[in-house]
Amino acid sequence: MIQALAFYMFALTAVLSALLVVSVRNPVHSVLFLILAFFNAAGLFVLAGAEFLAMILVVVYVGAVAVLFMFVVMMLDIDFVVLRQGFMNYLPLGALVGIVMLVELAVVLAGWRAAPYARFPAAPTPGDINNTQAIGEVLYTHYAYLFQAAGMILLVAMVGAIVLTHRERTGVRRQDIAEQIARRPADTVELKKVESGKGI
Repeated sequence: MIQALAFYMFALTAVLSALLVVSVRNPVHSVLFLILAFFNAAGLFVLAGAEFLAMILVVVYVGAVAVLFMFVVMMLDIDFVVLRQGFMNYLPLGALVGIVMLVELAVVLAGWRAAPYARFPAAPTPGDINNTQAIGEVLYTHYAYLFQAAGMILLVAMVGAIVLTHRERTGVRRQDIAEQIARRPADTVELKKVESGKGI
């Protein structure tokens, strides 16, 4: 009974916080609700017996991604009035996408309720290994190639972000380390002897 109440509490809070992430106007509040959604998802993982996944969710997403979002949102000077000017133009397309997603979710839930036993087969839970070891054995054996592919995709995304950041732009002064090292004091410092009473 307590586990069921905890599940409904975490699930309801996660759904409400996810809705508030996309509905609130203040982006800082949106990031805070995102952190709340992550915490509730971690609670659901704990109830499912996946403590390692819950810890990774809190450490990686809450500790790194959400804090990064917060810093980006707070440091960027975004004019949200300009961003909302074209909102009504994209409203029909957005509503159509939302309706399609709701229909898909309804079909999945209807099928899940109609055949509750036709779900994915439950994986065996060996009692002599812990949660972290079980995830590692599955991830690095059956899904090793997919894991490597995900790492390559993240590497390409990181390199792409670096390339976009360091592109040549006009009107931006860039640091030339080789020129700074090769500079001589005689090229930058000029000593002038000013006679007494004739200075500025």
